[in-house]
Amino acid sequence: MTENRPRPSRRALLGGAAVAALAVAAGTGSAQAAPGRGRPTGFPLPDGWLPEGITIGTRPYAYLGSRADGAVYRTDLRTGAGEVLWGGGSGLASIGLKLDRDGLLYVAGGGGGTARVLDARTGTLLHTHRLTSPTGHFVNDVVLLGDRAWFTDSREAVLYGVPRGRRGEVRALPLTGDWEQLPDVNNANGLAGSPDGTGLIVVKSTPGELYRVSLRTGAARRIRLSGAADVVNGDGLLRIGRTLYVVQNRLNLVSVWELDARATTATLRRTITDPRFDVPTTAARHGDRLYLVNARFTSPQTPETTFDAVAVPL
Repeated sequence: MTENRPRPSRRALLGGAAVAALAVAAGTGSAQAAPGRGRPTGFPLPDGWLPEGITIGTRPYAYLGSRADGAVYRTDLRTGAGEVLWGGGSGLASIGLKLDRDGLLYVAGGGGGTARVLDARTGTLLHTHRLTSPTGHFVNDVVLLGDRAWFTDSREAVLYGVPRGRRGEVRALPLTGDWEQLPDVNNANGLAGSPDGTGLIVVKSTPGELYRVSLRTGAARRIRLSGAADVVNGDGLLRIGRTLYVVQNRLNLVSVWELDARATTATLRRTITDPRFDVPTTAARHGDRLYLVNARFTSPQTPETTFDAVAVPL
């Protein structure tokens, strides 16, 4: 995921978002229906939404954050109809998101240096965690593992563990070992749990590397890639079993890797492309589909810019 871009005003965005949400809910949106019967293969977001993160739980609802003011949008995957779940606020951003089994939604706050916890059913903001100072950092993505939600900071060599629930302290885990923090670029970006459940897999967007990180020590070991030299522009990660999906945003593709049992080696098995991809950033699974949000970083990022999410077969 990239850093926050210049944001349209809250009034302009939320005005457009409310109109668009009502239009979609009323059935006038441009959800792309699959041939014949079935769920839509894509759905629109409010104009000017500036999306980047997407998460889906066991139920057929997708949650998508806004870089414009941190709002969160919820879409019914069965119909493509959606609504603004949480309106955000001036100066906020919602980057990566993950939905927990208990209905809590964990949200990375980007340049604000925070993590937020929302009630995914009501949209109520339950808690804001201050992870780091609001300057010189970028809280980018989040994954749920064990008793914590883990967040990356793309501008500092550290991961943050937020307790899942209301009790406990935030844990800062410095990255050591093979990790070398590069200046003035996005480093740690998307992350996923390792197949054995004891560590994290982190993508380093620049220069395009994968690492396995020990949650006990913070030691990062570079994962050897077979079949491709790198995962440049690596953004969101999704792991299903020992299959790792890496969204490579500006390349408009998802590379699909097979991990060994200890996640020391990743072998490229195939790539997923689609003409509807327009700088996809993150992916979430529901059923036999992969849902990706188009951030459109190469297009104007204005209150009038259109955005959507698309579904492709796993």
